[in-house]
Amino acid sequence: MVTNRTFTMIKPDAVANGHIGAILDDIIKGGFKIVAMKYIQLSPEKAGEFYAVHKERGFYGELVSFMSSGPIVAAILEKDNAIEDFRKLIGATNPADAAEGTIRNKYAKSIDANAVHGSDSDENAQIEGSFYFTAFERF
Repeated sequence: MVTNRTFTMIKPDAVANGHIGAILDDIIKGGFKIVAMKYIQLSPEKAGEFYAVHKERGFYGELVSFMSSGPIVAAILEKDNAIEDFRKLIGATNPADAAEGTIRNKYAKSIDANAVHGSDSDENAQIEGSFYFTAFERF
């Protein structure tokens, strides 16, 4: 089921570096409508819950620590072909491989501190969006 919605978060590195406004501007200029958004800081427990799918992987502890190290901006975005278009807009996970002009090319520092998260499927967008937002918080 294609929902034309995706989930994103601006990660602690991009927030700390003052890139919230520029990243949101890129998202809006990319044709996305923000239908839910909040500025929060995850506890290590909540970050661990969100990334539970990676629990058995070697980087899990570092990921949880990083994602709970500072505030994030979580958002649900809407646009036709949202998942695929947003993945193009943010660029490759490794900013060294990200196309020029993509969010990660402009604002990420490393594969670990890569500025933004973007859902990789409609199913994950639903799961991730529901982790952060109730039905009353979506427009």
